[in-house]
Amino acid sequence: MTIRNKNEVVYFSTMIICGLDECGRGPLAGPIVAAAVVLSRPLKNLKDSKKLTPERRQYLYRRIIKTATAVKIESISVQQINNRGIGWANKEIFKRLIRKIEADKYIVDGNLKIPKAVSIIKADTKIPEVMAASIVAKVTRDKLMRELAKDYPRFGWHSNMGYGTKYHLSALQEIGPTKHHRSAFVTTALRNRG
Repeated sequence: MTIRNKNEVVYFSTMIICGLDECGRGPLAGPIVAAAVVLSRPLKNLKDSKKLTPERRQYLYRRIIKTATAVKIESISVQQINNRGIGWANKEIFKRLIRKIEADKYIVDGNLKIPKAVSIIKADTKIPEVMAASIVAKVTRDKLMRELAKDYPRFGWHSNMGYGTKYHLSALQEIGPTKHHRSAFVTTALRNRG
């Protein structure tokens, strides 16, 4: 490319990449939450959300929300997961997000076959946009689970986020599941516990 004079504005063609990731595929309770992020510029110290302290996640979450070109969040309820299965929910949530954001390339963490998207295993450790999506999804879901924990304190959701910890399983055996529990997941977890 040649610039004819110093005042000429030059636009570089850049590919718009949208990163997508989910949080909450495996817990016994709560929805699955996913995010799609298009970054406007590189952000320092991005990592997979699971490798960050809660404080660091919060800090990066705020930076992403403030500076990203686009951020969209989607959730699929426990009722829908119970009715249609987590496999359906995991694909559907990404399809919904892709419809909400315009991009040249969509990158999803994992090995799912999603129309219009490229799936990359461990993309949340390699692709900045997917790292950002993992942070947004986790912060969003964790906040939601802490809110639910206020109404259901016996399950420890404020700290286990609905995952099948020993404490959570003990509470399930004592008082039974709530409307926020995934029925098939709970049945399997309790059966395996013996």
